[in-house]
Amino acid sequence: MSRIGRLPVAIPSGVTVTVAPDNVVTVKGPKGQLVKAMRKDINIVVEDNTVVCKRNDDEKQTKALHGLTRALINNMVIGVTEGYSKTLELVGVGYRAQLQGKKLVLHVGYSHPVEIETVEGITFETPAATKVVVKGIDKELVGYVSANIRSWRKPEPYKGKGIKYENEVIRRKEGKTGKK
Repeated sequence: MSRIGRLPVAIPSGVTVTVAPDNVVTVKGPKGQLVKAMRKDINIVVEDNTVVCKRNDDEKQTKALHGLTRALINNMVIGVTEGYSKTLELVGVGYRAQLQGKKLVLHVGYSHPVEIETVEGITFETPAATKVVVKGIDKELVGYVSANIRSWRKPEPYKGKGIKYENEVIRRKEGKTGKK
């Protein structure tokens, strides 16, 4: 059995989990609602404040989906109760971020400012001129939007300039050395 897949997902108070006959899982909580269609190879059962995932057979594909399905449901439950956030830092001279309405505007060394439209379910915050916080209830969407923002100016290894995650460590290179 999958070590992750066999663990039950605890449902906190204020959260409801429903599973449709075609394996569509709906999780409602204080922060919102998430809906995700799961594969039919895994049986999802809601019983006394826990969600249990059981597999139908022992094929390789089904074994791989067992832990994945349980992790996705757990992420949905955490998302509607606590939410997810990722913090990005802008490193470089003149690099800054600001909100204009719901739009995020980045000045990251191009001749023009980079405007990023808000995605439904995602909010941006700028606690400092060089910090951007991406918040939402869908873990996948928060990660996708953060990676999209980071892709505008990835950190470079010589000076460390660019957009990086808050806890990211950039491996630095030495650079050129003069003739001796």
